[in-house]
Amino acid sequence: MKARIYQPSRNTMQSGRGKTKNWVLEYENDTARIPEPLMGWVSSDDTNNQVTIHFDTEKDAIKFAKDKGLDYKVAKAQIRKTKPRNYGDNFKYIPVEEGK
Repeated sequence: MKARIYQPSRNTMQSGRGKTKNWVLEYENDTARIPEPLMGWVSSDDTNNQVTIHFDTEKDAIKFAKDKGLDYKVAKAQIRKTKPRNYGDNFKYIPVEEGK
């Protein structure tokens, strides 16, 4: 069975970084997802795709996967780069160069 270990990104509806420090292990789908003809919902025969296991560190998640004999893939988290900005810079006058 294959698993994916990653650190979740923040929700677009939140401004903080809550729930982004933990690591998540999810099983990858073994069967294809099929739309149900009556309701249009997407269904699958594999119930492992509903399982998500949360860990405090990446090492804990890797140890769990090794103990269970899972083939795992670790997706490294992207480092957030922030530029320091001042509110006053929005109103700073920058003269236009000639010839442009």
